[in-house]
Order: sequence, then C-alpha cells, then structure tokens
Amino acid sequence: MHYLTVSLSHKNSDVALREKFTYTDEQKEACLQNLLQSEAISEAMILATCNRVELYGCCSDIENALEHMLHLLTSKSGLSKEFIKETAEIVDDSSAIHHLFAVASSIDSMVVGETQIAGQLKDAFKFAEGKGYSGQKMSRAVEHAFKTAAKVRNFTEISSKPVSVASVAIAQVKEKVANLSGKKALVIGVGEMSEICAKHLLSDGVETYITNRTKEKAQYLADACGANVYEFGELHKAINEFDIIFTATSAQYPIITDDMIEDVEFERFWFDLAIPRDIEMSHKASIYLFSIDDIKDVVDANKAQREQDVRKAHGIVGRNVVAFYEWLDALNVEPMIKEIYIKANKAVETEMARALKKGFIPKECASQAEKMANQAIKRFLHDMTKNMREVSTEAKSDSMTGAMQYMLNSQNDNIPDKYKHYMKKD
Repeated sequence: MHYLTVSLSHKNSDVALREKFTYTDEQKEACLQNLLQSEAISEAMILATCNRVELYGCCSDIENALEHMLHLLTSKSGLSKEFIKETAEIVDDSSAIHHLFAVASSIDSMVVGETQIAGQLKDAFKFAEGKGYSGQKMSRAVEHAFKTAAKVRNFTEISSKPVSVASVAIAQVKEKVANLSGKKALVIGVGEMSEICAKHLLSDGVETYITNRTKEKAQYLADACGANVYEFGELHKAINEFDIIFTATSAQYPIITDDMIEDVEFERFWFDLAIPRDIEMSHKASIYLFSIDDIKDVVDANKAQREQDVRKAHGIVGRNVVAFYEWLDALNVEPMIKEIYIKANKAVETEMARALKKGFIPKECASQAEKMANQAIKRFLHDMTKNMREVSTEAKSDSMTGAMQYMLNSQNDNIPDKYKHYMKKD
C-alpha cells in the first residue's frame, strides 16, 4: 500500500489557476467517488481551501493512481495533463506523509503558523470518512498528522501569536488607513475567516456590519461578535457606502461586478479572500483591491520572523514521519502471530522438560505427549490467529494490535522498544 498526494497550492499556483479547482460539497463527493473508481485507489480525501486543493490517496499502484488523479484534475479544469503534472507538487509514500504532516502543522501555509488549516484538514477527513471514501489507512495518516501538529505547537513558538490570512489582511488595512476609528466596514460571508475579520475590525473601533444570503446566519455571527447586520439584497448599495469590504463567500461566481460600482469621493479598501474570487472589476482609482495573493509582503515578513521555529518544526515533522512508518511496521500482525506460536512452543518445551524431570510422563511417551501438546496449542490458536488476520484490515485493528503488543512484550519480541506497552502510552 502507498500514499499519494497531488497538490496545487499558493507555492505553485496563482489565484487564477486555483480558481479552476474549486469544489462544492456535491462536487467533492463526486470527485471522491471518481477517485475510488480506479482499481489502484482504495481510499481518498480532498482538501480544498483558498490557498490549496490537494488530492490524497491510498493506492496499490502509484503510477496508475496518479494517471487517474491527473485525469480528474484535467476534466475539472480544462487544463492539459502535462501542464498539471509539471505545475503540481506530486509526492508519494514517506514524502506524501511528510507533506500531510507539514500541512497539518501549518508550516506549509502561506501564513506560517496560521490556525485555520487544522480545522480545514479535519473537516476534509470527516467529510471523506463520513461518505465512506476514507478508512483505516487514511485515518492512521491523518491522526498522526494531528499528533505531529500538536508537537509542533508545543515545542515551538510557531503559533504563539495566532495568525491567519484574515488577520494578515487586517494588517494591510492598518498600513493603508492611518486611523480606523470612524470607518465603516462590511464583512460578506459567515465562515471562520469572516468571523476573524469582524472581531479584528470591531477591536479597532470600526463600525462593522455582517451580511450573508441567509440572514439568520448573518444575525448569529453579528450577535456573537457585537456587529450589525446588513441586508444582502442591498449589496449593490453597500459597496458604494462602506470604506472597507471583506468578502469570503463560497459563491461559484462574482457577487460584486463593474456594473454595481459607482464613483465616490472617498477611498475604498476591498479584500477578496474567496476562491473563486467574489469581486470582478476593472481598475478603479479610488478602490484598493487585495486578493489572497496580494498579501505576500506581510507573509514574507511572517516567514522571516518565524524562520528558526520553522526549521525546528521541520525537524519534528521529519522525525514523526520516520516514527509513523516504524509504527505501521509494528502493526503488522504476521510477526505477532509468529511470536505467539514461538512463545506457545517454548511453553510446551518448558512444561515437557518439567514433566519428565518430575516423572509425570514416562520417557518412552515423551514424543507422543509433546506432539499432543503442540497439536492442542495449534487447535487453540487457529481461530484466534485467523480472526487476527481478518480484523487487521478493519479500523479497530490498531487497538487489537496494540493489545497484542502489550501481551507479547518480552526481550525476545521484534517490536521496537518505543512501541512496547502501546496501550499504556496512549
């Protein structure tokens, strides 16, 4: 079994390219369903955010699985397979696990240390698992990715000052506007990014409004933040009245276009944090429009400040990749089954020697008695070891394997020391 990842992210794709790979929940499910139509792919997950779209797969044949993934991305985007193959980051096995751990730890993010990616990855896995497209193999990798991310947070200062794309965008506003008090801002959308924007704006004394197609959702977020609600149907008026606009919706088409924009006498600062983009406009002299890719300066400064922590984090990720594969090896039931039989045979030899020494068995019957004892052991262990092999492909097998590791713990086993008494450690 192999792990395979195809990644199009802020590192290799601009906004215009990433827009071609946006997915609704229905489209995500269709993509996952199509991925598993390949005989080479047994489990799959798709991670789609404003900064990346990534296909994750557990596969039996990397080459065939990759061809299938590239075909699906080609169908989705209309781009050539060759272009996607040259542009995307394509990694397999330990490199794919390293990539997943780095993503979960936010050291692969545009804004290093940002706090949203862990939740986005968790949602991506829950979606795939809930629909039946991810199982034991993907679960193992994702679970260890989150454990790695926790270690990165605990042993580095990478998240000591929580940041996100939204908070970086707010920093851009402060650079452009000397005094935010007295300004009016409109936040379009009710996701996590919108909530972060609203809270930052309110803390800086900005009169802030929330709008959304579903008014109840806008009201809920507004109540939680202490903001006001603006009617979504009046959006065409709002864009000509507000000083600052943040938009981060899941709309599949622009919600602000040229025909809605009027000339005004004040400067406007618009931040389009959505993929695909919410704003489609020609250049306007009084409007400063920022997209996801326009926050590079702040992002670069963020990376420079966290360089030492990033190096330390990469070291943690690397060590955890090695530990993950050692752990997978330790989960193999065949060495444990072999060890069970070895221990059983040794027990028979020990008891036979004791019985002969004590005179419990006549020497002339020793061979037959030993044969009978070995046969009894085999009969006893047959169903148990058969069940072990069968359950090894199921989600609960990790707990079973851990229990067996604990019971088999001895100086003669072949289980790495770090995994002995596994059940106790966890």
